Amino acid sequence: MDATHVNDHAVCLDGRRFRAVAPLGRGIVPGDLVVLTTGTQQVLGQVHGLSLDGDGPRGDPTVVAEGDVLGLLGADGVELGPTAPFVADQVQRAGTAATVALQEKTGATIPVATRTVSDGEVDVRLRPGKLNRHTFLCGQSGSGKTYALGVLLEQMLVHTGITMVVLDLNADFVRLYEVRTDADPALARALEQIDVRVLRPAGEGTDPLVVRYPDLDVRAAAAAMRLDPLVDRDEYEEVLRYREEAEGGRPLDIERLRAPGRTPEQERLHQRLRNLGVLDWQVWAQGARPVTEILDDRHRATVLDLSGFAQPEERLLVALAVLDHLWAHRAERRPTLVVIDEAHNVCSAAPDGPLQAAATERLVQIAGEGRKYGLWLLLSTQRPSKIHPNVLSQCDNLALMRMNGPSDLAEISSVFGFAPPELVAKAARFGLGEVLLAGGFVPVPTVARMGSRLTAEGGADVPVPRS
Repeated sequence: MDATHVNDHAVCLDGRRFRAVAPLGRGIVPGDLVVLTTGTQQVLGQVHGLSLDGDGPRGDPTVVAEGDVLGLLGADGVELGPTAPFVADQVQRAGTAATVALQEKTGATIPVATRTVSDGEVDVRLRPGKLNRHTFLCGQSGSGKTYALGVLLEQMLVHTGITMVVLDLNADFVRLYEVRTDADPALARALEQIDVRVLRPAGEGTDPLVVRYPDLDVRAAAAAMRLDPLVDRDEYEEVLRYREEAEGGRPLDIERLRAPGRTPEQERLHQRLRNLGVLDWQVWAQGARPVTEILDDRHRATVLDLSGFAQPEERLLVALAVLDHLWAHRAERRPTLVVIDEAHNVCSAAPDGPLQAAATERLVQIAGEGRKYGLWLLLSTQRPSKIHPNVLSQCDNLALMRMNGPSDLAEISSVFGFAPPELVAKAARFGLGEVLLAGGFVPVPTVARMGSRLTAEGGADVPVPRS
């Protein structure tokens, strides 16, 4: 295998963990793949931690590298699994060949990032077969989180057949169909053939983002009016009665509520709607085709621009309607990736109001049971503590960008036990675009730099004006 000699020795007592001593300054860092050579074989391992170990034989400082054994290297690639105990007389930083061999063995084919190895740069690739897990992308403001999410979505569109529904709270992905002029020509041609549908609030284009009240789940319909089935029994019953009789796409039959002889319950319901301003929401279909019907068209990517609604409750209502619809049709078992940027607005650890509470409850259900039906989540946010813990704990893939808060990093290490703590700690010093990828969708936990976007950004930072 092509690699740079690091020297000294390594010991493995159980075939699973190794300890190597090497001169300081040879370039090994936590996360590196290394080749450990014995007299008869080469072992591939990954370094998780480093510590100083006094002076070497010539007085130069040495370090102790500890990590996991991944398997044996040979002419045919890598054979994964524990080895026999061994003592290695040579430790090498792995190069491109060993890295590619590991990716080929594990079926990692989706290029999303790059990392430096002993002989240059190598692509970091995801395993498409492990995207049927929930994924959590986290990074503080300015870390490149939204850009990274765009890279993930683009590469998944090109390299898989997954259907995506993107709940876009800041209009960051509304140009997902617009290929950049500097994109790789082959990838550009592939993206141009992909069916991307963008829906915006009513009045903002040909594809209005609207819902039809009679189509809403009863819980969503009541939450929109802040109705409690026990506290507001009479009004709740009136809503149920209306839904049984409703025809067409009007949000409510106002003439019926205003007609002479209306009941006290109808009068109270009308007052509630008027006082809450629900009747003035632009989210109501008013005869237009609702988002739930458009989802059934199965576009490869459906981007829902939630940023243009005047009221926060409107975007929550759309999110809830979409989640309820996907859950109601779960028995169809159609692979669907539900992407939620700024996910804490929909799936809060401390829901505020009945709509957010209902949306969070549905996401908890999808996180716990959706995988077997082909409903997978990709959630992006700035802090793990903002996401409901019952959703966070169900995520088996992690993309961690710069995160300075010690408590946030401690929570990441606690929840995502498959991410080595030494690599999680490095996130405090990440630069723009650096990311730790860990979990089933990568061969091994990897610190890398995200690749380039293929489509236009919808919400890039506003530059400071020059004087």
